[in-house]
Order: sequence, then C-alpha cells, then structure tokens
Amino acid sequence: MQSLILAGEPRTTGDAIGVADKFTGADLGEVARAGAEHFDEALERASAARGECARMTPDERSRALLRAEEALAARRDELARGLVEEGGKPIRAARGEVDRMLATFRISAREALRPAEEPVPLRDGVAGHADGYRAMAKRVPVGVAGFITPFNFPLNLVAHKIAPAIAAGCPFVVKPASTTPRSALAIGEVLREHAGLPEGAFSILPARGADAEVLATDRRVAKLSFTGSDAVGWQLAGAASRAKVTLELGGNAAVIVDETADLDDAAERIVHGAFNQAGQSCISVQRILCVDAVYDDLRGRLVERTRDVVAGDPRDEETVVGPLISADDGERVVRWIGEAVDGGATLLAGGERDGAVVQATLLEGAPRGARVLDDEVFGPVVTLQRVRDFDAALEEANRTRFGLQAGVFTCDRGRMTEAWDRLEVGGVIVGDVPTWRADAMPYGGVKDSGLGREGPRYAIEAMTELRLLVMRD
Repeated sequence: MQSLILAGEPRTTGDAIGVADKFTGADLGEVARAGAEHFDEALERASAARGECARMTPDERSRALLRAEEALAARRDELARGLVEEGGKPIRAARGEVDRMLATFRISAREALRPAEEPVPLRDGVAGHADGYRAMAKRVPVGVAGFITPFNFPLNLVAHKIAPAIAAGCPFVVKPASTTPRSALAIGEVLREHAGLPEGAFSILPARGADAEVLATDRRVAKLSFTGSDAVGWQLAGAASRAKVTLELGGNAAVIVDETADLDDAAERIVHGAFNQAGQSCISVQRILCVDAVYDDLRGRLVERTRDVVAGDPRDEETVVGPLISADDGERVVRWIGEAVDGGATLLAGGERDGAVVQATLLEGAPRGARVLDDEVFGPVVTLQRVRDFDAALEEANRTRFGLQAGVFTCDRGRMTEAWDRLEVGGVIVGDVPTWRADAMPYGGVKDSGLGREGPRYAIEAMTELRLLVMRD
C-alpha cells in the first residue's frame, strides 16, 4: 500500500483506495485512504505551521519551488507513465502535462519574488487631513488552504494550487481525485524530500468525497480552492461560511467560425480541441457555431478529420482519444449521443464505444434541450450548428448556464473586439480553440463555470490579503 502524506510525512491507514489502469483494467495497487481523523490532524498541524510558513522570505519560497521543479523534472518519464496508467491519458498528452506542471512550478517561483509592498497615495488634493501621513500596503498569506483537485489533470491542476500556496506562504491540505491519487502523492513525495518546507506545512490525503467536506466547513481553513463539477463546487461554496473560495468548474465551450476564417486551420484546431485526451477537459470544444456562408465547407473538413482521429491504447504514440475515466462514463456519453440522435441530430462520425473508449464523435443539428448541448459531456463529443451570421453566433454561444472560455475564428478585428465585449465567459481565444491555455494567464469562468481565477499570479493574490500600514510623519 502506498502511503498518504500527513503533515509532510508518510502515513499508512487501515483503509485503502484501489487504483486501476484505465485502459487495461489491471490492478495498480492501493493507496492509503484518509478518514476524518486524518483531516483533523492535518489541519491542526497546518494551523501550527502558519507562522513559520508566513515568515519564509520570498527567496526561500522561490528556491523551495525550484528545488521541487528540478526533482520533478528528473522523474519526467515516470510521471508521464503514471498519467497513462492511472488516468488513461495518451502518452503524448501525458508528456505535455508533465511539462506544463514543471512550468507552473517555475512561474510560481518567479511570482514568489514579486514585491509584496506598494505605496498607497493618501493626498487627494482636496481634504487636508491626510497631510503629514504616509501609507504602505502589503500582501500577507491568509493562512491554511484546502484544495480539492480533479482526475483529468492530476499533476498540473494539483500544481496550480500547491505551487502558488508555497509562493504565498500558505500551509495546505490537498484531497486529490480518488481515481488518480498517485500523481498528487508523487508531487508530495518530492516536496517532502526536496522542498525544505516547514514541519506540518502540507498534507496529501486521498479520501472519500464526504470526508473532504471539512475543507469547506472547518474554521481553520482560510482558503478553499476546488476544481471539479459545478454541482459539487457550488455546494461546497455554500458550506464555506468563512473561507475565501475559488471554484474552477465545468463548461460546454463554444467555438465560432465566420466567413473570414482559414477553414483548414480552424478545422484542424477544432478537432484537436474537441478530442484531445478524450474530451475530458473543462474547456474541450463542445459546440461549433459556424456561419451559414461557409458552413458546408467547414462541415466537410470536420467530418474528414474526425474520422481520422485515432482512439484506443493510450500507450500508442498515435492515440488521441484514450479511455474515459471509467466504463460507466463511456456508457453515459454514448447514451447522451443516442438521446441527441433520437431528438433529431445527425451522427456524422463516431458514436461507437468499446469499454471506456468512445470514438471521436461529431453530431450535427442537436436539438435545444439535448444534454450534449446544454450540459458538460466531458467526453469525445462535439456538436456542429449552423447560424445565420456572426451576431447570431454570439447569441447562441451565450445560450448556456456555463461561461469558461470561448474560441473565435475570424480575421475581422471589429468582430474580435465585439466577441471580447459580448461573450459571457472568463476568456476569449481568437484564432484558436477555447481549449488553449497558457499556465501564466488568468484562468476561470463566470456563471456556473466558477468563481475567481487561477494562474500562479492570480492564485497567489487569492491566497493573500492586503494589510495596511499608515505612518504619521
């Protein structure tokens, strides 16, 4: 049994979580499962470490992150293989995730050195009562952070929480996804051996979802950051009576294609954005909105490219669509496809399932109310819709309870600005798909897609608060 990490030290328990290879079904072993008593101990130890974490200098925090990054880089191939096994992630995508995780640590190390203090101008030229006073504001860590992370990026999305926490000076407790706990534990092992963090500063606790609710409700937790389903996220936010909250939730991202776009380029990028790692991304392309003038041309290109997408063994270098996280998810996705077809949609490509592997699927004309349009598929399914013009495309893109990111293919600069102004999302990506993300950028959504922003700089701001100093001369 692989140990969990409690207050920076390995710990076994009387309970376990079994981990299986998502493609072959082979047993990968067990990891220790934390219970309520382990979360209580972890929070108590993290609370005791608050002062020492806060007193670490910016240089000490930065060097801790760079030591961890160097040690993780030495394990690049091992970590990528782990993603293939426990997550079913195709090997090329797995290597890409490892590289992005390393970048997240490096960016956080740089951000740790950003000046925390800034002058506050007091004299407004009218009121005289501020004459003879000076003021400064600085950012200080909020305290203990609680993190709940998903299965689809079990290295980089963990890094997006813990690396900024180290940079900010916050001790933390992480509950990783129970289907992919080994990746988070690998990061924890590196932190324990190489980072040199204060005693008790962090815990990695695989657990049942119910046991992790304490990270929202316990008053020792000053910051909650959750990535996962919108239903669970908003429930936790409602329970978090005291903690500052960041939610990174779901989406059914739209991409718009107008008559000025390069259709070959758009089709290639859309297919990659829809089907890479089986569409298990919150910003996977799910809705394609194409203006009538070029609809038929784009349709033909999309059908051809979708039929060429390789699905199957994630160890194969050519595989784009590996297994979904479970066979049950495969059944669900195929059921949603069938519901859309029964409602009038046309199946242009794909739609077949073998265990947890669902072929890349392109649907045309899915009716309003279909779950493949209105909900988050989280699978290799994309819908194609004909719209009258660019204005109608913007309206249709906003016809959703989600708002994470959107992609826009246009060469018209006025339309680029219009999309930025009107699309109800956290980010607009022009010339590419909504699936595009750079780890330094502010990332997050509106509406049911979440609250707050990640990206190291913005996560650090969310894990700190301003403290004012006023001095009378």
